[in-house]
Order: sequence, then structure tokens, then C-alpha cells
Amino acid sequence: MRPGQLAVPFKKFTGSGNDFIFFDTRSELVARDELETPGMIASLCARGTGIGADGAVFVAADDAADLRIRYYNADGSRASLCGDAGLCTVRFAAEQEIGGKLRREVTIATDAGLVTGRITHNDWPEIDLDAVTDLVVDRAVTVPPAEARRIGFAVVGVPHLVVLVGDVASIDVVGVGRPLRRDPRLGAPGANVNFVSAAPGFPMRTYERGVEGETLACGTGAVATAALLVAWGLANEAPVSLSMPRGLLSVRFSGGSRPSLKGEGRLVFEGTFPVD
Repeated sequence: MRPGQLAVPFKKFTGSGNDFIFFDTRSELVARDELETPGMIASLCARGTGIGADGAVFVAADDAADLRIRYYNADGSRASLCGDAGLCTVRFAAEQEIGGKLRREVTIATDAGLVTGRITHNDWPEIDLDAVTDLVVDRAVTVPPAEARRIGFAVVGVPHLVVLVGDVASIDVVGVGRPLRRDPRLGAPGANVNFVSAAPGFPMRTYERGVEGETLACGTGAVATAALLVAWGLANEAPVSLSMPRGLLSVRFSGGSRPSLKGEGRLVFEGTFPVD
């Protein structure tokens, strides 16, 4: 470090391979405006030259919840919600004893609303989300990919296309997902694109907007996919387990509407980086 630079602390978490840099802005050392800019976030999330992550999470205090998070994609764009980041936030809160050591649940304020989470009996984080909205069982797109057997759409804080295919492993996720993510019929924001097979375990892969590439897991995408699998008659409303490239995510529906997402949330490492 050069003289005059500050060592800013961070933690890196992963949720089934979907990884995030966490900054606790309740600390005066971290509460620096220059950290929360698109350029800085993109630089820190860059793999090979930065810390490397799919996104960045800024944790703050909140009057109506145990904590608040602001979530940014790897390109520096702000997103209202990220399911895997929510799972990792529950783990972060448990490790920091936010809300009290004996509290079973933690409330998290997000740009998409209030999220409640907990550590379950098997030591996995779980979060409760608002009901899935704008569900369309058959969504028209400009150029349907040849691999698609069915295409649906749902909003879980953020918009998702769900593409049912025969073999997820053989899909060119970037080549097929990129034009779908920006399909003109979806409007300017576009959508994440999730590919799923009806094979045992419901294998799933995701092209994620804001990352503009394949991510190893997508929590809100898992919820959207589970909702459409149920709507298509391929799964029932008991917990729907989906196989990500690096792990499992489980989705259950309460009263047939509100989903809960459960999966990995694990601290990978922590460290500091220099800031002028």
C-alpha cells in the first residue's frame, strides 16, 4: 500500500457458486462514497484483475429491519433483489449476530421490499420472498431458440424467462441466452434467462443480466423456474429442488403463492484492499 491509503475490509460469500463481495457500511472505514460507484464495483468484481464476484452487497442499518442491503451486479448496475445474495446475507447476519444471538429470524430491507430469513435445522440459510408476479406460462419471444420446448416468464423481484429444454448440459448458455435476455418484446430492462430440463433433479443453468454471462446459480431464477415447473405440471408444490452447476437450491411455496428459497450461503474469505 502507498502512504495515505486506507485498507478497506470486505468479506466474500458464495451461494452455490454465485459469489458476492460484502461491504459493511456501518463501519466508518467502509462508508466511503467512492466504493459505491459503477466503475469501482465493476473493477472489484472483475475476475483476474479484481477480487472477482458476480455482484457486490452493501450492508447498512435500517430503522424498520435488522439490516438493509443495496445490491449491485458485476457491471455496476443496481438490482432490486438477488436470491443468492439474500441467502448469503442471512449467513452474514448470523455470523455478525445481527438481531441478537438467540434470534431465529432476521429481517432484511431490499429494494424489492422486506425479506425475512433464517438459518434452518440443516444449517442452510432460507429466505421468504413476495409472491411471484406476472407469471406467463407461454411467453412469446421474437426468435424462439430451436432447443426450446416451452418458454415462460415470471417476476421474482426481477424478471426471468424460463426455457424448458431437453438437455441443459448441451445448451450454449451465452450464445442462446444473450439474444433472449435482450429480446425486444421484453422491453428495455430485458430479463435473466434460465434453462431447465424436466430430467430428475431439474438441472438448471442461467444467463444473468448485469453479469452478461453464465452464473453458477441464480436464486430468484430458481424461484421463477420452480413456479413455472409447477404451472406446467412438471412439479408439485412440495419443495422443488433444482440442480445448479455447483449445488442445489430448494424452493417451497406457502399457501400456493409465497415462495421460500433455501440454499448455500458460505463465507469464502475476507480481506482488505487499498483505497486512496
